Amino acid sequence: MSEQTSPLRAALRDAAVTKEVVLERAAVRAMPDVLRRVAPGARWMLVTDETTWDVAGEAAQALLEAGGIALAPPLLLPARPRLKPRVSASATIARKLAAHDLTPVAVGSGVINDLVKHAASIAGKPYVCLATAASMDGYAASGAALLDEDGFKRTLACPPPVAVLADLGVLGAAPARMTAWGYGDLAGKTVAGADWLLADALGVEALSRRPYDMVQAHLRDWLGAPGRIAARDPEATGDLMAGLLVSGFAMQAHGNSRPASGSDHQFSHLWEMENLQIGGEPAAHGACVGVGCVAMLAMYEWLLARPDAAFASAATHAQDGFDDVALLREIDAAFDRDEFRTAAREEMHAKRATGGRRARIENLAALWPDLRARLSHQLIGASDMQQRLRTLGGAAHPDDLGIAAARLAADYRRARLIRRRYTVLDLLDDLGWLDAAITDLFSPGGFWSA
Repeated sequence: MSEQTSPLRAALRDAAVTKEVVLERAAVRAMPDVLRRVAPGARWMLVTDETTWDVAGEAAQALLEAGGIALAPPLLLPARPRLKPRVSASATIARKLAAHDLTPVAVGSGVINDLVKHAASIAGKPYVCLATAASMDGYAASGAALLDEDGFKRTLACPPPVAVLADLGVLGAAPARMTAWGYGDLAGKTVAGADWLLADALGVEALSRRPYDMVQAHLRDWLGAPGRIAARDPEATGDLMAGLLVSGFAMQAHGNSRPASGSDHQFSHLWEMENLQIGGEPAAHGACVGVGCVAMLAMYEWLLARPDAAFASAATHAQDGFDDVALLREIDAAFDRDEFRTAAREEMHAKRATGGRRARIENLAALWPDLRARLSHQLIGASDMQQRLRTLGGAAHPDDLGIAAARLAADYRRARLIRRRYTVLDLLDDLGWLDAAITDLFSPGGFWSA
């Protein structure tokens, strides 16, 4: 493993819940001893789907049986159509765990991990994750991103795994598109970090230095070798996985997803919530985040290109208060389901309670020269990121997700409505510049005009 995994070791030392990470070739061989250490005397059950059973589950089951680990028959979920992360599915798993006093091992990636994480929490059990792809950052994170009974995607509080195992051979053999999803998810941290810097500078949400640095200090290194990752280089793939795991540990440390999720993820949550499909299957989280990341890097480029005088003028003309009637009209027009509208109203009400618009804009004007420099250092160019994602065969343009330009333009406004987290989209709305920015991005010469 490379030196880029040392942040993973440091993060693990500080983790409150996760006590072991095995990221190496043939990591599954360590599983019997890991299970004995993290939950002595437990009776375990592997939760897999048909694909991950073939990839890693069957071998793990045989190894555990041979090692004398108490096991129930595995819970085998269907692989097709691809699982959706529904609360109802995690509740079903939880009932099985509780009824038979079982402790689960999630064998898979994003959806299986989130379902088992939430199910274990409901059943009052710890859980272990055997990761099968470097496809997302949620392995070591607190909380599970699940669709509630109304289809609204929420991050539900639940503990992370007590141990994570990831076999470099299995990760390297995963479908290339899944590794590209993981790169897209990690790439989004560039935007998440910028959004947090912005929220901190404006007095909306203080930056917590340790979780921020856990992700940002090594992010460019983890993202620095897309060609090697595409070539299935074990070291580069291990570094990608280390970055994804550290992002999860940062969320553990902070207590929510702010260190790893910003406006980039708001696009993803919106599209997943509305059941965006690609080839008849739900669009992957990491693919959506990758496109959302490019979209927001382009938006940041627009903001950073504004002259200093524009910010001074905005501060001079800033007004306090919000047009609540206009916001309600916008929400009603943005969503066609009443439950989505209700959730958006709640999120925006909470967001607008975080402080006055005029004070934010005045602070921004005073801080802008220094803040612009910090944001410029933080961000990667939108075109650069597109090329990196394309090197991996990942989604890098809304066309790759079947999203038309008109929909993306509308979604720049809609994305901010579904989360109370303050991002650059909210700043642009505070400034009254959001519509102008969107128009410029799609006009001749704008980023999306090519």
